Amino acid sequence: MSRPAPLRVIDGNDDPELGRSLPHNIQAEQYVLGAVMLSPAVLGEVRALLAADDFYRPAHALIWHAVTELADRSEPTDALAVGNRIGARQLAKVGGAPYLHTLIADVPAAVNGGYYALMVRDLAYRRRVATAATRLTQLAHQVDGDSDVRTGVLAELAALTAQDARGWAEPTPLSAVPDLPEFPSWTLPEWMGEYAADIAEVTQTPVDLAGCLALTVLAVAAGGNVWVSAGPWSEPTNLYLLMVLAPGNRKSEVYKAMTAPIRDAESRLIEQAQPEIAAAVVARKVAEANAERAEKTATDRPLDSTARGLATDARLALEDATIPAEPKLFGGNDSTVEKATSRLAEQNGRYAVLAPEGGKLLSIAGGRYSGSPDIGVFLSGHAGEEIRIERIGRASERIDAATLTIGICLQPGVLSGLGDTPEFREQGLLGRLLVSMPESLLGRRNPNPAPVRPSVADDYRRTLKALVLSLREHGEPGHRPVTLTFTPEAQRAVTSLLAEIEPRLAPGTGDLAHMTDWAGKYVGAVVRIAALLHLGIHLRDGYQQPIGLQTFDHARQLGEYFIAHAQAAYDAIGADPAVNHARAVIDWARRTGTTRFTARDLMRGPLKSKFRKVADTEPALRVLESHGWVRRHPAPPNPGNRPPSPTYEVHPSALGSAS
Repeated sequence: MSRPAPLRVIDGNDDPELGRSLPHNIQAEQYVLGAVMLSPAVLGEVRALLAADDFYRPAHALIWHAVTELADRSEPTDALAVGNRIGARQLAKVGGAPYLHTLIADVPAAVNGGYYALMVRDLAYRRRVATAATRLTQLAHQVDGDSDVRTGVLAELAALTAQDARGWAEPTPLSAVPDLPEFPSWTLPEWMGEYAADIAEVTQTPVDLAGCLALTVLAVAAGGNVWVSAGPWSEPTNLYLLMVLAPGNRKSEVYKAMTAPIRDAESRLIEQAQPEIAAAVVARKVAEANAERAEKTATDRPLDSTARGLATDARLALEDATIPAEPKLFGGNDSTVEKATSRLAEQNGRYAVLAPEGGKLLSIAGGRYSGSPDIGVFLSGHAGEEIRIERIGRASERIDAATLTIGICLQPGVLSGLGDTPEFREQGLLGRLLVSMPESLLGRRNPNPAPVRPSVADDYRRTLKALVLSLREHGEPGHRPVTLTFTPEAQRAVTSLLAEIEPRLAPGTGDLAHMTDWAGKYVGAVVRIAALLHLGIHLRDGYQQPIGLQTFDHARQLGEYFIAHAQAAYDAIGADPAVNHARAVIDWARRTGTTRFTARDLMRGPLKSKFRKVADTEPALRVLESHGWVRRHPAPPNPGNRPPSPTYEVHPSALGSAS
């Protein structure tokens, strides 16, 4: 195809006799009309972009009317049919039948019709701008004092800035998350549910935060100390809970209230351990002195085998004279992966991280400082598996059965950023998280809430502290953790749940097929929750009786709550990176007011540093096109070997509404 001559935009300087004419391009209009008469497919593309009043020459508007009317009647749109439709009298005004044939003959290539149509549309808008400027000048010079100049100005500006939605269908949301359910606090043991509700009221926070923390503190009490058998398999009773709330939601106050009994229990455990720790310190010093004397004697008597044997025995005794660590039940905002691992080792495999701002922990786990994700402790610590840590220059650590509990809050932006670390999903960390995404009460909080009832607060503190202390001994060295079982009715309910969840994982048809890493662990999570609820209900003898059907039903309802929130979380995280990047593009367009862009613009803007080449942006652009948020502009004619970079136009509604 030969390249057409460049089209000139007339801006008023082309013909001095006409003065300053309005912007237009007759040749572009001719190419459009020739293309739509030549190709019905091009007409379908162009018709969504143009209206008759977009043509500068009235004769061209008349031809456009005839073409579209014929198309509406499913009739041919060739030059002969268009001429007959216009009629002999009107046809003479547009240049006669020869002009119609000339329009078709002069088209360089019908496939470029869309490109010229966009040029015609843009020039039509520029004419409207120029016309509006003239009317604004006239308004400025009105002498009528009663005229409302401001109203006229606003009307002109509104007409210019109104969204042009021609050719746009309603876009499909990039997220399809329904209204999320509220945490069913009534499923908790009564002494715990009432306190969670009171704390939510007095702090004016979603009950989800206190409710999820209630499950977390039960997991602190039971994790590593109690397991639960579901028939074919067993689960530890620790949990990984993430609560997603924006700043300003009084998260620290809720954490302080819900974890206060654990702090009291920890203080009590430290007090009880002091004599043992003191004795171990003395024994260690004695062993050090004995080893030092024995080694000196062996050194002085190098040929004395008895002395060497005594020195060896003394050194082994020193190695065995370890000092037990001070009891620590949980860490807070300053927790790191390395610190959590070391705590697990020194606390016999039982530890928790409870932090109102837990982004640091996941950031470090994602390799923020090391450049390499380090999530092994989270994977093994969730499953109660053995962990071996080898460190250069430091003693190795071994944990026979690590049970880590996590209860942290994240800001929404941190949650969505989890998708930027592929290892979080590929290695199974995301699948282990129970996520809660409650609706914030900011802007709707009661300035005079009801206080926490003293009897409810006292019952919560006393009961939780006693539960932590009573279960602690089952996880001590030399003690086997308690294993809970289900009644026959409850065990059948577990099996039934397995059967119900399986079809939902089926590729293409299951509503959980896109998150099988999470849904595959769902029944196990419900089993763990059932065990925790059981222990919270049967405080004195829970480990001596099986879990009943009603308790499992309550756990199932909590599980349904977490399914809905997990679906929302996976959507926010962008489990599909292309969808995640597509959202970033729309957000960028909204913030910057961008109406058109190229792939290279994305690499300099919202997708900066994410991609190494333009081709990497194609998945996100395909998502945006398929969902109707952008449309690809026809590329300009280009005879060269290198294809032109396509331009994308943003849906008008994207500039003022959320996706």
